[in-house]
Amino acid sequence: MLNRLSPPAALALCALPVVALLAVAGLAPLPFSVAQPGPTTNVLGDSDGKPVIEITGAPTRDTKGQLRAVTIVATGPDATVHLGDVIDGWFAEDRAIMPRDSVYPSRGSTKEIEQHNADEMKGSQDAATEAALSYLGDDSDKVRVTLQLGDVGGPSAGLLFSLGIVDMLDGDGSGGELTGGKSIAGTGTIDADGKVGAVGGVSLKVQAADRDGATVFLVPKAECSDAKASAPKSMRLIPVTTLKGAVTDLTHLEKGSGSVPAC
Repeated sequence: MLNRLSPPAALALCALPVVALLAVAGLAPLPFSVAQPGPTTNVLGDSDGKPVIEITGAPTRDTKGQLRAVTIVATGPDATVHLGDVIDGWFAEDRAIMPRDSVYPSRGSTKEIEQHNADEMKGSQDAATEAALSYLGDDSDKVRVTLQLGDVGGPSAGLLFSLGIVDMLDGDGSGGELTGGKSIAGTGTIDADGKVGAVGGVSLKVQAADRDGATVFLVPKAECSDAKASAPKSMRLIPVTTLKGAVTDLTHLEKGSGSVPAC
């Protein structure tokens, strides 16, 4: 004789595999990192008690404004991220869920990844120095630049390093600061030819800049939409593609003349 289940009982039995699947999914590690706005550092100032930019072989000037390099902080390469973390991140304005490979593109141990990021930072610093001195027409055999930014890794501070060098060496030739005394933040990679490249986590970096008092943000042109998504109306977003263009835009902004692009 066939025993028939009542509709509620049958529905409950059908739901059991779904519930079990959701429970497993909730506990399973996922290939994501949770990122948040990180600290910002004025490249015209100090980091860990040392000047971020040290220049010898050429006269430099004191600056009152700020050029703030921005960062994000993300869960480590060995951290476990679950479905609940992902869902929470989707609904939080100050967090972003990013594929782990986009945050840690180098596979390997935590130590190997840290070394990769340090190597990227060193390459970025060398390119930033070369781009700045080339823009200024200075002899790199005479002018020596040392850059350091604590434990920050990766290439995204390249643009700000170059601008800091140019500013300290009076790169616009006017005697005035590039910043005009303002707190200016920004992000972007840079190559030896002065071309600015895109970076990740721009919306979070804009939040970090706003939190630390920046009123102007330099953003790689291709990432304007990401910057606009989280920037307050009070923050001026300037798209950049080259070091020369960024210097020109800041000079126009400081002098209050000439056109300055906006996202």
